[in-house]
Amino acid sequence: MTDFQVLARGIALCGCGIGAGLALIAGIGPGIGEGNAVAKALEAIGRQPECKGDVTSTMILGVALAETTGIYGFVTGLLLIFVAPGMFMKFLG
Repeated sequence: MTDFQVLARGIALCGCGIGAGLALIAGIGPGIGEGNAVAKALEAIGRQPECKGDVTSTMILGVALAETTGIYGFVTGLLLIFVAPGMFMKFLG
């Protein structure tokens, strides 16, 4: 293996690691958003207890939609850690 191939493999693995780290940071946003959604829902229920069912069901739907962003980031990070390095190594020889 030449020095160029070793360098290319190192750069590819480094890129996968950095990309995976950045993708996993995507879990921070949904956590903050879900916390804010629950806080506002609790405030609304505290002000008008009679609409608890409507507020709760809408909040659960919103939290589920917000969670998909975090799941996509997690899956992307896992793919960059476990799948992409093998694919890059095949192309680099």
